[in-house]
Amino acid sequence: MTVYRKLQAARHELVNSGIKKTGHNAFGGWNYYELGDFIPTAHKLFDAVGLCGVVRFSDIATLTIYDTDDGSSVVFTTPIVYAEAAKGQPIQLLGSTHTYFRRYLWLLALELVDVDSVDAEKQVEKKETIKIEKPKPAAKPPAVIEGKSDGSKDDGEWFMRITAEEGCTMEQWVTAVEDAAEIALEQAKSKKDVTTIFTKNRVIFDKLKAESPTAYDYLMGKFKTAKESFKE
Repeated sequence: MTVYRKLQAARHELVNSGIKKTGHNAFGGWNYYELGDFIPTAHKLFDAVGLCGVVRFSDIATLTIYDTDDGSSVVFTTPIVYAEAAKGQPIQLLGSTHTYFRRYLWLLALELVDVDSVDAEKQVEKKETIKIEKPKPAAKPPAVIEGKSDGSKDDGEWFMRITAEEGCTMEQWVTAVEDAAEIALEQAKSKKDVTTIFTKNRVIFDKLKAESPTAYDYLMGKFKTAKESFKE
């Protein structure tokens, strides 16, 4: 039996094993697989058919699945984007990066299906208004919530405008997004406002999730708290 046949057999058994998704995105309302949901079962099935998965990190993240009988292998790879955030120790951000890539590599190898968080959202026109301007003597990029001239908001507003100085770092951009989102949430008057802030700026939040998963999780916690503060 080839390594590919063994892997396919393990995938089939894993799907029929009854594993459950315990991860939950409180704001988006969808469930997803945590590593602990499927790794123990996957290792048990791999051991039964003679497979072993090894994760490595260098310029790319790699999951190599070896046939323990003949040494043949199949490799899954993905480019690495390290987590960056203004909050958290470097070792914590590194650990977060490793956890995310281990999870995604195993999901890829085992053909496990998670919810497509983009398709799961109500489709609205999205725009990302990030622009680069000539250097100014600002300490960090300002974050502005666009609204009416009198400062009030309605469902047609709530777009976040992140103005970045030329040469600003990703850490500065992440901080600006956090600041803008927190300012918007402070001005929200209802659950509907909170939801609108998220959906109107989904492109920005998707970019934040890709660039800094830790900062994204932190903001999703803020959104959840803001939403729960309104009793409607």
